[in-house]
Amino acid sequence: MCNRKRKGLLLISLALMFVMAFAMTAFGAEEEAEYVPAVYSTFWALVPPIVAIGLALLTKEVYSSLFVGILMGGILYSGLNFEMTIVHIFEDGIIGVLSDSYNVGILVFLVILGAMVSLMNKAGGSAAFGQFAAGKIHSRVGAQLATVLLGVLIFIDDYFNCLTVGSVMRPVTDKFNVSRAKLAYLIDATAAPVCIIAPISSWAAAVTGFVEGEDGFSIFIRAIPYNFYALLTIVMMVGMVVMRVEFGSMKTHEKNAVKGDLYTTPGRPYDYAKDEHVAVRGKVMDLLIPIVSLIICCVIGMLYTGGFFSGTDFVTAFSESDASLGLTLGSFFGLIITIGLYQIRRVLSFSDCMACIPEGFKAMVPAILILTFAWTLKAMTDSLGADVYVASLVASSAKGFLNFLPAIIFVVGCLLAFATGTSWGTFGILIPIVVAVFENSNPQLMIISISACMAGAVCGDHCSPISDTTIMASAGAQCEHVNHVMTQLPYAATAALISFVTYIVAGFVQTAWISLAVGIILMIGALMVIRLLGNTVTES
Repeated sequence: MCNRKRKGLLLISLALMFVMAFAMTAFGAEEEAEYVPAVYSTFWALVPPIVAIGLALLTKEVYSSLFVGILMGGILYSGLNFEMTIVHIFEDGIIGVLSDSYNVGILVFLVILGAMVSLMNKAGGSAAFGQFAAGKIHSRVGAQLATVLLGVLIFIDDYFNCLTVGSVMRPVTDKFNVSRAKLAYLIDATAAPVCIIAPISSWAAAVTGFVEGEDGFSIFIRAIPYNFYALLTIVMMVGMVVMRVEFGSMKTHEKNAVKGDLYTTPGRPYDYAKDEHVAVRGKVMDLLIPIVSLIICCVIGMLYTGGFFSGTDFVTAFSESDASLGLTLGSFFGLIITIGLYQIRRVLSFSDCMACIPEGFKAMVPAILILTFAWTLKAMTDSLGADVYVASLVASSAKGFLNFLPAIIFVVGCLLAFATGTSWGTFGILIPIVVAVFENSNPQLMIISISACMAGAVCGDHCSPISDTTIMASAGAQCEHVNHVMTQLPYAATAALISFVTYIVAGFVQTAWISLAVGIILMIGALMVIRLLGNTVTES
């Protein structure tokens, strides 16, 4: 009955939109030189992603929900013109995003990393590392803390973080019966939240680029102690692991995992990618050498795209790097080193290595498909002027609530990133507004508000089903995407609520350490209350 209702919702949504489109079709109408949709820069610009997210959470169907959102965006853009709707969806949307060199680079990186994971599994490196870790790690708590530590150490880029941490730690967390949903949360919570407080990362580069007329890197450093969502998420994550606190639907997933069911739901989208025959000669080095090579090569690749080898200093090279191209180049050379290692060690034949490449591609198909739809939905939202609408909304209300503005900016950043699925786009919209409002009046409040922009963007990105980082975390953990979103939402919402209160405090005291101390005390207190209510999961 529940499945019928979900399918009915999708069918009704599609039918209504097609009826509206056909009813007002205007074939052959001449287009204006610069077409502007009637709903441009209005609240309607945010409706397509809101519908897509709502349907995804209600129906548990990501692909169809995203497509409905894309279709609604096309209809709103065209003003119910059928021909323009279809052309806009495919030419400006799907084909447009797949023609973008940055997006293509990310997809290539995904495919290569999928191939490397398949190679490491086939060579027995993952199994050997799992056995090795079992001798060093003795509990579920230890396995989760090791995952957190690795996630914190890989701070260069969130995409790289998600997939690498998932590849390395998945055998370990599986051995200690940590659910795939919990693994996905640990990966996601150490991806964007860590990258946004790391001075040497692709995220730092993005933020510094949006602060025009100021020393962007210096501002980023000064904003780190005020990035409450990122810092409190790390505190919350470690506290929950140590205190064994779980709540919401994650509690069900973890209790089932202790009994041996790592998935809880029937959806196992990556199960078919598992290798049946694993090399018996595999050793820990067959996983560690490829991973270390991948990290080094990706760092070199990003430095190369930033001009480091042409005389640019290290920090500037990172700030001006092309993460997409750098990760693609780095992962390619990492793949070559991995294949060469396995040939020298004779753990896999060359034909077996080549067979792993399409297997890795297949393993990444769900992530690639969701990413493509998410990018297309963002293109629809951009064409409707969502950024212009939010920018005007924030600018018009900024001057009336100066001390509350950091908290307001945080909430706006959350909502915008949640609806659009992009942190960097949110930075680009909100940070210039904050700089314009505060640069000549209150520099300290400008730092706090810029940090609130970053924190809100990461929070919204963390919660959104259409966020590329959230999608990558699901892929890295090999967890069904909707499961990851549904189990992570209560945790992200808790950190967001405490961060909101902390930003109110910061707006008045304007001192990082007092505000942060208040936030940490509130977070630990919240975890203790949740634990006292019986929300714990213990090993059997």
